[in-house]
Amino acid sequence: MRGQRLARLMTFVALGLGTTAYHPAQDWARRRLEASPRHQEWVSITYDRRTVHAFVVYPEAKTKTPAVIVIHENRGLTDWVRSVADQLAEAGVIAIAPDLLSGMAPGGGRTSDFSSEDAAREAISKLPPEQVMADLNAVADYAARLPAGNGKVAVAGFCWGGSQAFRFATHRPNLAAAFVFYGTGPRDAESLARIRCPVYGFYGGNDARVTATVPETADVMKRLGKTFEPITYEGAGHGFMRTGEEPHPTEANRKAREQAWARWKELLKKL
Repeated sequence: MRGQRLARLMTFVALGLGTTAYHPAQDWARRRLEASPRHQEWVSITYDRRTVHAFVVYPEAKTKTPAVIVIHENRGLTDWVRSVADQLAEAGVIAIAPDLLSGMAPGGGRTSDFSSEDAAREAISKLPPEQVMADLNAVADYAARLPAGNGKVAVAGFCWGGSQAFRFATHRPNLAAAFVFYGTGPRDAESLARIRCPVYGFYGGNDARVTATVPETADVMKRLGKTFEPITYEGAGHGFMRTGEEPHPTEANRKAREQAWARWKELLKKL
C-alpha cells in the first residue's frame, strides 16, 4: 500500500499538478458551477492593447435584464466568486466576473496561473489603481452593450473587491447601483461627491478593521446628499459571504450570508 501511495504521489508531481496552477480548495463551489443549468462562458474584453478575461453567466429569462459586475476578493477570480455569478444569474440578472489579474500571472496568465494564494494576493496588492478602474470601465462598456441586457449596469464586490466597487462608483456616473461587501469607502469627500448611484453596504459585526470605517463614510455620504445604506450583521466575520457558504460554517456567518443574500435579491429587483 505504501508503495502504491508513493507511486501515485510521484505521478502527481510528474504531471505538475502540485506545483503549477493555483487551485484553492473550493470543490463545493465548483460542483455548483458544474451542476448549473444556466449558460456560462468565458469572454475576452480588449481595450488599449490590454485584455481582461471575464466569466459571464446568463439568467434563464424571457426579457432583457440588468447586468452586475462581480469584483473578486484579493484572492483573485476563484471558483467561489464564479459561483456567486451563477447565483446572481439564478436571481435574474446577467453576471460578469472579470479576472483583474488578467495578464499579471507568470507568462501573462491570470488567477489560475499563480502558484499559490499568497502569490495571487501579492500581485493584487501591486495592481495599478488606474488599471483596475480602466478594466472595470471596459467591462461595464461590454455589459451595457450585451444584446440580452437592458443597458443597466451595477457593480458588486467582496473584501478588496468591495472597496473597488465603492471606488468604481466614484468613477462611473451611470451605474445603477453599487453593492459593497465588507469593503471600505474612499476617505475623501471629493471622491464621494462624484457618486450618483445608491450604495448598499454589507458588513460583519466582528470585522472592526472594515466596519469601524462605516460611520465616517455614512456621515460624509449623508452630508453630500448621497444614498448609502449599510447593514451590519452581528457576529459575522470578514468574508462571511464566502465562509458562510463553506462546509461547516459558524452559525453567525451562515446566518449573515443568508440574510445578506435575501437583502441583495430584493435590491436587485429595484434595478
